[in-house]
Amino acid sequence: MTKEFTIIVQPAVPSSGGRMAGDERRLQILRVAVSLFAHEGFRGTTTKKIALAAGVSEAMVFRHYANKEELYTAILDHKACSGDAINPELMVADALKRKDDRAVFEGLAFGALEHHERDPEFQRLLLHSALEGHELAQMFFEKFVRRVYEFLGAYIRERQRDGAMIKIDPAIVVRAFIGMVIHHSLNNNLWDPQRRLLNLSNESAARNFTDILLGGISSKSELKVSRKDRKANGNGAPAKR
Repeated sequence: MTKEFTIIVQPAVPSSGGRMAGDERRLQILRVAVSLFAHEGFRGTTTKKIALAAGVSEAMVFRHYANKEELYTAILDHKACSGDAINPELMVADALKRKDDRAVFEGLAFGALEHHERDPEFQRLLLHSALEGHELAQMFFEKFVRRVYEFLGAYIRERQRDGAMIKIDPAIVVRAFIGMVIHHSLNNNLWDPQRRLLNLSNESAARNFTDILLGGISSKSELKVSRKDRKANGNGAPAKR
């Protein structure tokens, strides 16, 4: 059974009230493309559909984006440079310097969950690209996912040398951590938006996922500190730092 989607795109309003400037038009086409890709997939979205939804000619689309690959690159660049973008290293830079394990993982989890809640459309787009074997999925992997594995894996190795974490492949730790965060986000955005199975604030989810992770990889001395924190807080949750 085929289900049809109606995509409603609000066109950008030119600041002058007249014809859009080049940068405004380029951004409008980009936003329309993201919405269509997210709901209809890459195979189901043509440049003709993008032009129609944007209220421009197909020639206008190609004037701003010479080909689809340039459009895909622009989507990632726009997300990376937008105000809602996640820069994992900058997000927890201070915690990394302090070697505050809880602040590192809890900060990353909270930032990711907040981002996915604000921009569920981009998450849908990435799922479409992966399921369709689209090049955007690989582009995103190289530009974002691999970077998280590298910088977080390096941090975990350093903490293992410090004796703060048990010896285990850092990539496994990163995979387990990202798995908790992404699965929770997918449940909230796609499968259970009413949150019938688990209704947690992003802050609470980030804190609990960090508890689970650190409970499995921290050395005994670190675990003792964590238990003391929970006892001092009086409600089973770690004390805020």
